[in-house]
Amino acid sequence: MMWPLILISFTSFFVPSYQQFPRQCANRESLLSKECCPAWEGDASPCGVSSGRGSCQDVEVPDEPDGPQYPFSGLDDREKWPLVFYNRTCQCQGNFMGFNCADCRFGYFGENCTQWRASLRRNVFHLSHDEKIKLVSYLNLAKQSVSRDYVVATATFQEMENGSNPMFADVSVYDVFVWLHYYVSREALLGGPGNVWSNVDFAHWAPAFLPWHRLYLLLWEHEIRKLTGDMTFTIPYWDWRDAEACDVCTDELMGGRNPQDISLLSPGSVFSSWRVLCSQAEEYSDRGVLCDVSDEGPLRRNPGNHNHNIVPRLPTSAEVAFTLSLSNYDTGALDRSANMSFRNTLEGFGDPQTGVGNSPRLNMHAALHIFMNGSMSSVQGSANDPIFLLHHAYVDSIFEEWLRRHNPSQSQYPESNAPIGHNARYHMVPFLPLRRNRDYFISTKELGYEYSNLLNSNQWIAEAMRPYLDELKNVWPWLLFAGVIGGILAVSLVAAFLKVKQRYQDSPWQQLGGWKNPFSHLTAYFCKVFRIQEKKPIILDSILERQPLILDGMTEETSSRNYQTTI
Repeated sequence: MMWPLILISFTSFFVPSYQQFPRQCANRESLLSKECCPAWEGDASPCGVSSGRGSCQDVEVPDEPDGPQYPFSGLDDREKWPLVFYNRTCQCQGNFMGFNCADCRFGYFGENCTQWRASLRRNVFHLSHDEKIKLVSYLNLAKQSVSRDYVVATATFQEMENGSNPMFADVSVYDVFVWLHYYVSREALLGGPGNVWSNVDFAHWAPAFLPWHRLYLLLWEHEIRKLTGDMTFTIPYWDWRDAEACDVCTDELMGGRNPQDISLLSPGSVFSSWRVLCSQAEEYSDRGVLCDVSDEGPLRRNPGNHNHNIVPRLPTSAEVAFTLSLSNYDTGALDRSANMSFRNTLEGFGDPQTGVGNSPRLNMHAALHIFMNGSMSSVQGSANDPIFLLHHAYVDSIFEEWLRRHNPSQSQYPESNAPIGHNARYHMVPFLPLRRNRDYFISTKELGYEYSNLLNSNQWIAEAMRPYLDELKNVWPWLLFAGVIGGILAVSLVAAFLKVKQRYQDSPWQQLGGWKNPFSHLTAYFCKVFRIQEKKPIILDSILERQPLILDGMTEETSSRNYQTTI
């Protein structure tokens, strides 16, 4: 298994990866000019303008009013994103995307991005053994591979002396996404130790929660494909409905429990060696600083040993069904107090049995974070745990099922008065190139992917059977070989029997004893000597037939600043 990983690591060195902050824009010149329009390697022109891929344009930010949850202006680098850093960026055309328009839009492939190919995100337990190995290998490769093409900010723009003193750091392909999730959800620094505003989050507690995480997963998936060269890779999901334990916490998948320290992962899992970053939210607030991406210890997880007063159990099928029945995407103040809000209930701050907001217990999406009781329990540091990806893929599938069931108009997504960062036309923090929240309030079918649990019944059954068929493909040569050898042996035995029988029939002593069938006499003799009773034949008609499975009837059923932990 080592040589494929070595090959992947070698080839990935030559595969470009694009994300923020682009290394080409993380320099004094770009920050002072406030322009991030790198050249496309294909024609060496900014944004590939010479090839019609895109052009460098002024950033237009919306002016719709935000909600009252964040009462400041001009204090946080994320306000009116990305104007604090850049006011000119690449805007791509047609099927091109990327901060320099070098990539293809989601769902499109090929040199000129003209080939459409939808991909399928599948239940993690429907993966074959080899596919599970590949998933873990790709995750670990991303964690160990330092990005050549992007860096992350470790200081505010003011601390960078308004761009004169760039402060960025190298991280791995995996850890850039850990940083992205930290940066979008961090508290606002108002100046000085302990002087922060906690009631702000540009990706949680409000309407953009689902679109932001949808884009996050798409970009993560996109980067893994480019890192490995495997354009068929997709993020699997974990259907956690009615689960009584962490079903994916095995060494074959996301890592089992360490028997010597239950807060750590089993040494039999590659994830036991992972180190976390950007996970100490309270310390950053006390010091009034940003995460500096330094090592903060091993990945931690202690599923089930959490505060049961906050999360009594994992979400049920009935709670998912109730959440899907809510027809309004969001309501009221568009925050954690929203009543009968699909978004707020799915996020975990609405009661999944009544729809009432500000639930004293955390539910649905948030319940999983609490249940994991470790790195996942911190909002800012939760992406350190690879279970984050499988969990949010399933949350995204519920979002998709709601979209298909209710078919909402674009006007259902709030144009104004949502908490800062969440209005329809607000650019998602901290993504470059720029993406608006409403751009991802659309079906996955328009974004080039599908979920296996949303397929029709026949397709779903075929999908569930696929890993077993794949395993059969791996062993069929041996089965064929065994069959051939068995056939040869059977023919040889029959031939030998017939030959011996013929010899007895033609022998002269047969006439002396008058034996017509020497073998029947021999059998009777042994039965008598060893007192073996003759077995009666099985009457097959007396065996009741089992009823076949009725496949036509088979269907799949269709909420403090940090998540708390007791570790």
